[in-house]
Amino acid sequence: MYRQFIKPLLDFVMAFLGFILLSPICIIVLILLLINNKGTPFFFQKRPGKNEKIFKVIKFKTMNDKRDEKGNLLSDAERLTSMGKFIRKTSLDELPQLMNVLKGDMSIIGPRPLLPKYLPLYNEEQKKRHEVKPGITGWAQVNGRNAISWQRKFELDVWYVKNINIKLDIEILLKTIIKVIKSKDINKENQVTTTRFKGN
Repeated sequence: MYRQFIKPLLDFVMAFLGFILLSPICIIVLILLLINNKGTPFFFQKRPGKNEKIFKVIKFKTMNDKRDEKGNLLSDAERLTSMGKFIRKTSLDELPQLMNVLKGDMSIIGPRPLLPKYLPLYNEEQKKRHEVKPGITGWAQVNGRNAISWQRKFELDVWYVKNINIKLDIEILLKTIIKVIKSKDINKENQVTTTRFKGN
């Protein structure tokens, strides 16, 4: 009942209200990034959603597009702007994903949508993370986020899928707010972005 009917309704209502309430912040960030990124404030990327259906996730752009002399993109650390660091630290880059929730591609709470190239690398148990819509925040995010191993992250994702209920979602939402305020577990030590998953 909750998973099929109540959760999707709550997702839409929360995303709609969140979009309205946070729109002043979004507008400020949008203007700053328009200036800082020379007219490209948003970042679009294909991600697998429920049942591995591909959709385009939208986030505020925190990296520039600088390349080396051979035309290859520089490393994440070299491309992450000073403003981008602040936006990531405060999780403001995630706010545009409220549009993904309104469109029905994502949920407020669920396993984070990862890269399509990871799909062939999952084992059968890890693939269960795609039995639900991906979320803006999730059980793995409030239990270590990017500071834990990929294996542990997937264990937490699958545990969430098997135990979804309203009490758990409220707990995750409250812990997310605390994590954002404290800016905890954004990345592993000495890493500006999360490390890539290379398989089990």
